[in-house]
Amino acid sequence: MMENFTNLESFRRFAIHGDTRATGKDMHGKNWSKLCKDCGVIDGKNITLTDVDIVFSKVKKKTCRTITYDEFKVALGELARKKYKDKTGEEAEAEVFKLIEGKAPVIAGVTRAVASPTVSRLTDPTKFTGSHKERFDETGRGKGKAGRVDIVDTSGYVSGYKHRGTYEKKVNKPTEGRPM
Repeated sequence: MMENFTNLESFRRFAIHGDTRATGKDMHGKNWSKLCKDCGVIDGKNITLTDVDIVFSKVKKKTCRTITYDEFKVALGELARKKYKDKTGEEAEAEVFKLIEGKAPVIAGVTRAVASPTVSRLTDPTKFTGSHKERFDETGRGKGKAGRVDIVDTSGYVSGYKHRGTYEKKVNKPTEGRPM
């Protein structure tokens, strides 16, 4: 009876894996495949991912997308007879149940920020051009609002005028030799 309980526990752990709304009473095909992979039921020779998917489709009810614990046991039995051809049905099932006993989903390859050359090139502010360049200072830090909002020029000159400030000099130029 203890063996049955640990398998039920493993079934529940895999049934709720990756699904926040799962109750643990039934299991999706994705989690069934993960259970078979993580527990070593899939060996690549006698049992492949395809075999696992076929058995899942066979044991589930036509309208359902999940299997119950009882259907799960039937599915494991089918895989067991295929995996251990030289053993009797009961011995094969016992072997597969031992593989699953007390196991939990393996969480591998948790997403990390990858420092690829492409990403670093695209996020390097020293390589920015045009209006994007103006949003960062020399050190590469963003200027905040000053980098995004146009600062209003109230000098009276048109933008891009090169001789700004020269008019005053021309007007106030001392007149030589001419009487006023």
